[in-house]
Amino acid sequence: MGLAAAAAPGMLALDEQIAQQEAVFLDRQPRSAAMVARARRSLAGGATSSWQIAQPQAVWLTHGRGSKIYDVDDTEYVDMHGGYGVSLVGHAHPAVVRAVQERVERGTHFAQPTEDAVVVAEELARRFGLPLWRFGNSGTEATMDAVHLMRAATGRDLVIKVEGCYHGHHDSVEVSVLPEADEAGPADRPTAVPGNTGIPRAIVDLVAVVGFNDADMVRRVLEENPGRVAGMIVEPVMMNAGIIPPEPGYLEAVRDLLHAHGALLAFDEVKTGLTVGPGGASERYGVTPDIICLAKALGGGIPVGAIGGTAEVMGLVADGTYEQVGTFNGNPLSMAAARATLLEALTPEAYQRIEALRGRLHENVSTVLADHGLPWHVVTIGAKGCISFLDRPVRNLRDFHDIDDRLGHLHWLVQHNGGVFLPPWGKVEQWLLSVQHEEEDADRFVANVATFAALVKG
Repeated sequence: MGLAAAAAPGMLALDEQIAQQEAVFLDRQPRSAAMVARARRSLAGGATSSWQIAQPQAVWLTHGRGSKIYDVDDTEYVDMHGGYGVSLVGHAHPAVVRAVQERVERGTHFAQPTEDAVVVAEELARRFGLPLWRFGNSGTEATMDAVHLMRAATGRDLVIKVEGCYHGHHDSVEVSVLPEADEAGPADRPTAVPGNTGIPRAIVDLVAVVGFNDADMVRRVLEENPGRVAGMIVEPVMMNAGIIPPEPGYLEAVRDLLHAHGALLAFDEVKTGLTVGPGGASERYGVTPDIICLAKALGGGIPVGAIGGTAEVMGLVADGTYEQVGTFNGNPLSMAAARATLLEALTPEAYQRIEALRGRLHENVSTVLADHGLPWHVVTIGAKGCISFLDRPVRNLRDFHDIDDRLGHLHWLVQHNGGVFLPPWGKVEQWLLSVQHEEEDADRFVANVATFAALVKG
């Protein structure tokens, strides 16, 4: 599926290679297996999130430091999972540790604002070019507020969403997250598909689904629904299907179309914010939306979400038209961690370091693939990267469906067994570099890619 002829011979043994690597995986983790068995008696599914349940089993960790993490079997890994994009500053970064320790000693929750919240908001306004901010505790909360605000600002109900984008687990965005090819409908008119059980059909009907990198499809939805569209939420770089960058002019075209029809644009930068650059994808591509959603890397490992917007949009929060609320919003612990992350850890020098490692990885992985005659593409942007197991660039979810799932799973197993920890969802996720990674960490990843490539080629 999607492989050039040169790669085909090794595919005949792919299932066998996966079985062998899974056996190695399990043999390395007897204590993790015992933890899984114990956890199933009190934790639903034996894990604290459904996305932690990997095949052949979840990996139980004990601690992390710098660029490394350690499991209950005392195995060390180079961490390029990064907690799904959270650990941009690495583990136990001295600045974050110091800030959190000092805050804990002074109290962690008051349900009243502290100065750190102002400092963080000022820095986000500087980086992202939007003047007013509020805080939450996750990316899901941030995107939920974004959808509410677009509806409140326009008095409209319909929201445009890109198929293949994940924006958290609230009803309005759990639509066409990763629909199967046989249920997604025609490519030029995607079907809105519930992304989970428990999503009412009435909610799904308030979401218009479009393909990524297709401004004409957005135009058609707007023209076919005059005065009904509140706005569009989109990852400016798709990161729920590997990494799919926007084509030149796409983001600008979408923004201009929406504004021409009285609708708003929200960027979900939960994954891209801070990781692809100091000011996220909006800065990198020079397109400032009406609303930006942040989370993950912002807290340096402590849960925090943020939503920023124009004076007009966030004025609805300021004057009470829209109540953006939460007991833990802007809590002192999260704000202390975010302040240290932004001002002490994610410095210009730190981004230069990440860029050097990104370039090293991109070049060396590309060389390994070429040396093995594999036609795949390496996609990197800032601290994020992936191998797209396809012989052509991926521009939307429909292209992504052509990638064989087994390749992503085998790559994950080989990296894990070779001492590099990646997200367990194969082709869907990305690797993450941190400010504490070293060249030897990147080189271990490349060496494992060489092992993986040799297995695929047979």
